[in-house]
Amino acid sequence: MELFITAFTIGLVGSLHCIGMCGPIALALPLGNKSAVTKIVNGLIYNLGRIFTYSFFGLFFGFFGERIALASTQQHLSIVIGSLFILSVLVPKKITNKLEVSGWVGSFVNQIKQRLAKLIRSSNWSSKFLVGILNGLLPCGLVYAAIGGSISTSSPFAGALFMASFGFGTLPMMFSVYFFANMVSITLRNNIKKLIPVFLIVLGCLFILRGLNLGIPYLSPKIDVARPFIQDCD
Repeated sequence: MELFITAFTIGLVGSLHCIGMCGPIALALPLGNKSAVTKIVNGLIYNLGRIFTYSFFGLFFGFFGERIALASTQQHLSIVIGSLFILSVLVPKKITNKLEVSGWVGSFVNQIKQRLAKLIRSSNWSSKFLVGILNGLLPCGLVYAAIGGSISTSSPFAGALFMASFGFGTLPMMFSVYFFANMVSITLRNNIKKLIPVFLIVLGCLFILRGLNLGIPYLSPKIDVARPFIQDCD
């Protein structure tokens, strides 16, 4: 349960980053002067599309984590994931931006953006769900961090739930863009966004502690590695 709370918290704290990345897409949906109920329904459909993609990522990477789920390996994996969280903050943004726009990754992203541009013009509900699905495929450091957590669950089902919890954590702020977009100043948004790297570093440290097997309840629980029984022939 604590892992899912962590996932929800990642989404909730990082959702101001989502406003910068996904907010423009959400605002581009043709809701215009629609009623509040219509905005909520359409916004929910769009966001459920995002969460569907995130859950699929969790299913896939949870399965990957399950393949390496021996207790000792899982501890090492937790340390690696925690280190990646910290590196995601420390690596210069120029390098990550180059990775996103280079080679087949850049081509894939451009194809998604072109498809999004066509779907956004449509007013039917299925298009909004597809917009959410494609939006979830766009490169996002926060999503990568959450995927790291889904790997640590070592279960496809738990991984999917982890990513779904992360997605639901972003909902409050994503819904706010439809009603309060003009009420949150850019200065306030930028100030809060500065806290996200700090949060990711703290989260990374917690994952590293979890993998160190220190015997601290909840924070770094002791995991005994099962050893094979060898019968004495004497």
